[in-house]
Parts: sequence; C-alpha cells; structure tokens
Amino acid sequence: MTAQPLSNNRSESKVFLMIPRYSRPEMVAIWEPQTRFRIWFEIEAHACDALAEIGVIPKESAATIWKNAKDVTFDVARIDEIERVTKHDVIAFLTHLAEFIGEDSRFVHQGMTSSDVLDTCLNVQLARAADLLIKDVDGLLAAIKRRAFEHKMTPGIGRSHGIHAEPVTFGLKMAQAYAEFSRCRERLVNARKEIATCAISGAVGTFANIDPRVEEHVAKQMGLAVEPVSTQVIPRDRHAMFFATLGVVASSIERLATEIRHLQRTEVLEAEEFFSEGQKGSSAMPHKRNPVLTENLTGLARLVRGMVTPALENVALWHERDISHSSVERMIGPDATVTLDFALARLTGVIEKLIVYPENMKKNLDRLGGLIHSQRVLLALTQKGVSREDSYSYVQRNAMPVWRGEGDFLTLLKADKDVAAKLSDTELEDLFDLGYHLKHVDTIFKRVFG
Repeated sequence: MTAQPLSNNRSESKVFLMIPRYSRPEMVAIWEPQTRFRIWFEIEAHACDALAEIGVIPKESAATIWKNAKDVTFDVARIDEIERVTKHDVIAFLTHLAEFIGEDSRFVHQGMTSSDVLDTCLNVQLARAADLLIKDVDGLLAAIKRRAFEHKMTPGIGRSHGIHAEPVTFGLKMAQAYAEFSRCRERLVNARKEIATCAISGAVGTFANIDPRVEEHVAKQMGLAVEPVSTQVIPRDRHAMFFATLGVVASSIERLATEIRHLQRTEVLEAEEFFSEGQKGSSAMPHKRNPVLTENLTGLARLVRGMVTPALENVALWHERDISHSSVERMIGPDATVTLDFALARLTGVIEKLIVYPENMKKNLDRLGGLIHSQRVLLALTQKGVSREDSYSYVQRNAMPVWRGEGDFLTLLKADKDVAAKLSDTELEDLFDLGYHLKHVDTIFKRVFG
C-alpha cells in the first residue's frame, strides 16, 4: 500500500501518512507539518526561558521570542524553500522562525543540537498518539464488555483446530477479548511512559554548551521525563518497545477479527458484520454478505506489524548518533499510529453492531449428535472403576459412527454392553446436560470484569 504525502511539498519537511481511507483526523493532526513546527517552536522557546532564568540570555529576549512567534502559523512552503538550499530541516525552520522573531532570534537554539529538537518532538508526538490509542482501546473495551454481558450465557460450540470440541458461550469469547485488550491497554500505558522522554543535552549529549537545568525545564513544560543519557539522540530501544507494543495490539485486533470472519462463514453463521441498507457484497453475486471489515482489519494489522522490525533495527546506531533511523521514523511514526488508530475504531464499530445468531449456535451445538459430551462420558466411566484406556476405547468406538453420520451418540452408548454395565440410561442422560459446561461462567466473568 503506497503512503501518500499530506501535502504536495517534496522536501524533507513533508510527513507521509496512510491514505485518507484508513485515517482519522485527530491522529493525522498530530503528524501534520504545522503541528510539528509548533512543537519545535515550543521546545526552543521553553529552552530560552530556562536560559534566561539562569542568566545565559536576556529575559526580555526570551519574552520577545514567545511574543513574536507564539500565535504564528508557520509557512510550510517557505520552510521547504529554505531547506532546498540548506538541505537541513531544523536550520530551515530556525531561519524561518528568525523572520518572525527578529534580532533576538540569535538566542534561539543556544547550545542545542538538531536532535534535541527532533527527538524531543518525536516523543511528544508519540506520547500524544499513545493517548489517542489508549482512548481508542477504552472505547473498544466498553463495546466488548456490553456484548459479553449481553451473551454471557448464550451457548455455542467451542472449537479446537477448527473442529467442534465442547460448549462455551459467546459471552466467554467476548470476555477473552476483553481480557486481552485490557492487557493491550496496560502495554500502551507503559509504552507511553517509556517513550515520553526529553533530551536537551547538546552535541554528543555531554551538556558542554547547555546547562542540564534547561533540559529539566523543557521536559517539565512539555510533559516529559528527562532522558538519563541521551548521547545526542534518545536511545532507540524506547522507540523499538513502543512500536513493538503497537504490533502486539495489532495482533490482538487480528485475532478477534479472524474469529469473527470464521463465525461469519456460511457453514457456521453464528455471527456476522452488520450489513447496512443499500450495501453491496459483490459486483457479480447479489446475494453476498462478506466480512469485509474484519478482513480489512486483518490486512491493517499486518501493516502495523510490518513496521516493528525497522524500529528494532533502529536501535543500533553508530557511536553517539547517526541518522539511519530518521527516514524510518518519518514513515513509521505517522503510519503505524494512524493505521492502528483507524483499526481500533473500526473494530469497535464491528463489535457494537455485530449481529449474533443464538439459534445457529444451538444448531451447530447439536450438529454432531451429542459428541460434544464425550469427555464427560469418559470421565464418568473412570469414576466407575474402568481404566482410562478402556474408557477412551468404549467412548471412541461409539463416537466414530456418529462422526460418520451413522446414529445418535446417546443411543449408541446405551446399547453398548460395556458402557451399560457401568452407567444406567438415566446416568448417561444426565451426562448430556449442556448446563454442566457453563457452571463456571460466572467465575470467569468475575475474574475478567471484577
């Protein structure tokens, strides 16, 4: 999928974002050039405040810097024009900034290096993006919880290897998803905390030309923590963990989307995506109602995970810094967060409007003629003194004909002399009670929802 530029500018100041089809405005706004330049200015202006406070620059100059540029709309085209000459984005921005500030612009960027601005800004953007993603997960959790309690005791067949196993409830499927996305939320909170650091330490990170108190002030004003050792760049293990977390969240999205896709298969049809009036499923076959949203989510999840490996490879930079990470982050920063934001919102909509078919779940439960109770019969025989090996053999020899469509499991068990010698008809009938499998649903819900 080809990323599209937010504007037609062709210089380094542009930001690449996913196409509007898979973007939402609030997350996109975080990565717009105007937002980035505003953050750059705030970093520089806060640094000037600190420099003025410790007597490095005049306080009047720090005030003028804020006054002359605080409400400015930066001219992205002008910055691009300058950068085409300087081949340096931060210098291009500082040159443009000086056009507003005037003579006092000489005090801007005192003792700082480009990475101080770029890295601190990126972490501000990632932290803001994390805030939106956490909010997205909260919305998804609310939707899942509502559907979980709605179908808490709606019985359906559990499957292993795609094959009918034993009964579950649709509510338990939702409870599992709720627990998983609760963990996703915790991971995002931790990732946000880890990424939200500030570096204003100058060339090679030694503070030789800037006082550490400047960094402390900027960090506080920007809502960040001080990076203990920045080496001129903030260590990229933080970013690797951040994007790895996004990849895990994407995988959880795909897991739930895949479950819904399977449940919507014609042969199953226990749940399906909402199909709106006027919606078309196929250009050729008018009857089709396809799981297009969850298929889309599967693809978007793959895309987000594809950005994890480049983030991991960015960790190993040369010595105190290089910029091999830069081009990667200009792409994956917006792309991963914008895509995941969209995916979480789309999944929330799918869950909120998901059509559930309890009658089809009951039909599928009965499809194998009672074989779903085979383990309970096995255990009952062992409780009557039959070895596990013999118990398994007795049950399986009656199960296989039913599997082939040659009879009813309970009837065959009653007619089996070895089984009948240990279990009466009444005892066998009691073993086919569906409610037996659901007796601990409340326990599980209490664990998940408290």
